[in-house]
Amino acid sequence: MLMNLISGDRPRSLVLTILLLGILAALALAPFLFPGVRSLETAARICIFIVLVASYDLLLGYSGIVSFAHTMFFGLGAYGVALASTHMGRGFDALIVGTLAGAFAAAILALLIGLFSLRVRAIFFAMITLAVASAVAVLVSQLSGFTGGEDGLNYSIPRELTPAFKLGKLFGVTINGKLLNYYLVFFASLALFLLMLRIVNSPFGRVLKAIRENDFRAEAIGYRVVLYRTLATCLSAAVAALAGSLFAIWLRYVGPATTLSFEIMLDILLMVVIGGMGTMYGAVIGTTIFVLAQNYLQNLMGVAAGATEGLPLIPQLLDPDRWLLWLGVLFILSVYFFPTGIVGRLRAEN
Repeated sequence: MLMNLISGDRPRSLVLTILLLGILAALALAPFLFPGVRSLETAARICIFIVLVASYDLLLGYSGIVSFAHTMFFGLGAYGVALASTHMGRGFDALIVGTLAGAFAAAILALLIGLFSLRVRAIFFAMITLAVASAVAVLVSQLSGFTGGEDGLNYSIPRELTPAFKLGKLFGVTINGKLLNYYLVFFASLALFLLMLRIVNSPFGRVLKAIRENDFRAEAIGYRVVLYRTLATCLSAAVAALAGSLFAIWLRYVGPATTLSFEIMLDILLMVVIGGMGTMYGAVIGTTIFVLAQNYLQNLMGVAAGATEGLPLIPQLLDPDRWLLWLGVLFILSVYFFPTGIVGRLRAEN
């Protein structure tokens, strides 16, 4: 009943349902199940990137739009919070103003890009978005007096969201502002994900799927294809900016390398492909696997290399410095065995 109320889109696979509930429970109880700074940082990153990847899936998986500008929208949200906090002080009003300003700026920029570019073929639109994103990244780096340039911006957030704000202990875990900050990120990410799940399963989302499958047929039966694609681009950009705002609130630092890098864009693409395009649940699975691999694969390889120390060649292959190689191998294997993504494969087997 609750799932029908939220979206009507059930996981349709017992294994997928268990995985999703397990990830939800692990993220909800992360501060208590996995104590430590690194574990909390990893959990917060997973929450934020689930929203970011899901917003990109709305474009690529549901609308069939290939864009390389998603990190630009992510960065606009992050810089909105950073600039507002820098100039307005460390109050909650600065966070609200920065978040709304970043989302609004991302939506307006997406609208302009969409109106001028979505009439062209997909590959040309992708190139246009790449050019715009590159130009914005260069502009941010050069306006050092305003954006901090390559060094980025450090700023203060409300004391209630920092480790200095302490409330006591619960089950042996210190309840402080950092924990409150994490749950702000968690519940905001959950709300945004459920909102997107509702949108893609609404009449609007079904029109987007029809356009993705055959835009000529959709236009022939009366749907304004460019309008729907532009609305999807604006919505996706605004949600990506909100994810950037959460990232800025959590990290308390914003720079070109952390929000506008093309490497982040590639990571988003990998997460969408691993999880499964056009499923929304794929964002949860793909992001969790990828972020965990980024943070812990190197450590696991170090343990494995130590355990096989007496064997020939294997310790060299499992050297922690080669973790990126094995991450690439894992990606190739996931694409080979799960061509429709993990979620697509699990649903097909059901």
